[in-house]
Amino acid sequence: MADELVPDWGWACILQARDAGWADAGAISFTVDGVAIEIRAGGRWRCERAVRADTVELLDLFLPWVAAPGRLAIAQLGQSLDGRIATESGASHYINCLEARTHLHRLRALVDAVVVGVGTVNADDPQLTVRHVSGRSPVRVVLDPRGRVRADAKLFHDGAAPTMHVVGEHVAPVCTAGAERVVRVGLPVGADGFEPDVVLEWLAQSGCRRVLVEGGGLTVSRFLRAGALDRLHLLVAPLLIGSGRPGLVLPAVDTLDEALRPPCRHFRCGSDSLFDLELGGLATAQA
Repeated sequence: MADELVPDWGWACILQARDAGWADAGAISFTVDGVAIEIRAGGRWRCERAVRADTVELLDLFLPWVAAPGRLAIAQLGQSLDGRIATESGASHYINCLEARTHLHRLRALVDAVVVGVGTVNADDPQLTVRHVSGRSPVRVVLDPRGRVRADAKLFHDGAAPTMHVVGEHVAPVCTAGAERVVRVGLPVGADGFEPDVVLEWLAQSGCRRVLVEGGGLTVSRFLRAGALDRLHLLVAPLLIGSGRPGLVLPAVDTLDEALRPPCRHFRCGSDSLFDLELGGLATAQA
């Protein structure tokens, strides 16, 4: 049908659902561009107009966790078929297609904070803002237990969104002269860095209830091992790198019975495949 509702309409619905009060609501109805939609807590939705197939996929992908109360920690990794997120030299632009990068920006627009490790900042100098889609940029959180971040990193100086630089309690802050909208925070540091649960609790107390752990692979792996993630989005590109930096690094298991087998949904994302894993705080046996 020529008048089927397109993804831009669906995205506007998702953004409105993001800011709805789901703690006490069983269902919420609102109108976007003159079309009414009803969304139930947990993500089921109903619209009387015809909705295009790719719009249905968009709503079905995001609404189950957008239309839910409470805290959420979701992680995302983009990788090759053989599980690499970069070459051995660290080159990663771009393993995944434009649609996959757009998906990442949608994730950013739907959370309160995006978390990255210091290695990602030093290697990629990311902006961590919303540019490919409409929506607001989240608070940017840099985990830097030993205070080794590059002082000229863009996210300290561009003023595009608030930035939190998290260092060890007794680490002297890095001198970032001219930094804009930057808050430095000290947290306890263990043998492997910050405890993921401590980071998420501190963020929740700071008003960041929904958190995206974006990278790199070591940081995402640490949160997964700790059982601190509710969901994991793996975007897999149809290429083989053959060697390079792995995405997830988890403790070894002896048998496949010990492997993690979370419920999984699969979506198309341009030429890439998106795997939406529902972890629910799942931890490995060795964690």
